Amino acid sequence: MGLNSILFYFFAALAVVSAILMVTRRNVVHGAVYLITTLLATAGVFLLLQAEFLFITQVILYVGGIMVLFVFVIMLVNLDVSLLQYQFNRQRFVAGALALALAAQLFVVIKMGKTSLFPQARIPEVLPKNTEAVADALFGRFMLPFEIASILLLVAMIGAVVMAKRRV
Repeated sequence: MGLNSILFYFFAALAVVSAILMVTRRNVVHGAVYLITTLLATAGVFLLLQAEFLFITQVILYVGGIMVLFVFVIMLVNLDVSLLQYQFNRQRFVAGALALALAAQLFVVIKMGKTSLFPQARIPEVLPKNTEAVADALFGRFMLPFEIASILLLVAMIGAVVMAKRRV
């Protein structure tokens, strides 16, 4: 077992454990910290796959930007009111049933799969540069959807600013 395999299993286990801890913690701040850990572990997997562009995007955009927004929202929301609400505690039976159904589906998929869970794929001799491939896809075939998504994000940002100014 090589170093890449060991690092992959480490990052994968860290992502799964921190995702489970993120969902099960009652303290919202602890959940946000576990979400940051999950995102960083996912970035580590991207780096192991030699997807440097996705790695740095994950770290800068999600861990750096989105999580700062989450932490600000957590600080601004009145947590005392949310602690007094027990509406989600009644849904443990439904959550357990859904978890069992998901586990059963996963078991069936793995059992019926024709290949093993870890297929031995041949690695091409010359790997394309990841950033160049992303740029070719974004500014080639997917130019129109990329521009439509950017316009939608711009409209959402302007709408958020207008709604925030109206409340102040």
